[in-house]
Amino acid sequence: MSLLEVEGLAKRYGETPVFQDVSLTLQTGEFVALLGESGVGKSTLLNAIAGLDTVDAGAVRLDGADVTTLGERDLARLRREKLGFVFQAFHVLPQLTVADNVGLPLLLLGRPDTARVQAMLEAVGLDGLGARLPQQLSGGQLQRVAIARALVHRPQLILADEPTGNLDPSTAERVLDALAGEVRREGAACLLVTHSAAAAARADRVLSLTPDGLRPRD
Repeated sequence: MSLLEVEGLAKRYGETPVFQDVSLTLQTGEFVALLGESGVGKSTLLNAIAGLDTVDAGAVRLDGADVTTLGERDLARLRREKLGFVFQAFHVLPQLTVADNVGLPLLLLGRPDTARVQAMLEAVGLDGLGARLPQQLSGGQLQRVAIARALVHRPQLILADEPTGNLDPSTAERVLDALAGEVRREGAACLLVTHSAAAAARADRVLSLTPDGLRPRD
């Protein structure tokens, strides 16, 4: 059984279709990049896979559970335990330190782990900044906080929405190393939305989202 199975997914806003007939499978250990024109619904697709947005047709199965039919409590548990999401907006908590923001998923799972938090900060190039507050960081640093937080609890599926968009090439390469390393080391899977050719080149497969569905990228 695939870790992630997306079958015939469709989304509309009123009468306007966003995408339709989207089908996709991800295996454990697989790193897949998703490309597409602006406005084609790449971020909406990630939100639908995570159960953060509703769909008009189709199914999303994560580790055998149909995300599109789960109630809010079960969805929250699924996301907390099995999903790591890197949003375009950082969604860090301003009153918490960098280390506490990164460690929050572990705290919610009842298994705080200072060493794991420190390892993730080092992996994304934020070693020594754990005691700072978010307002003391740059936009690129905040993006790395969000990435470390998404990886810290060893999720089965990582959904990353333009995770290197605010980063210089050297830092972007380090972040991609952290993402790819987590996929390989922990047997996770990653679906990466990107406009970066360098980021897409790190993937096992590259797909394009169009209004009519997904297709392999030439």
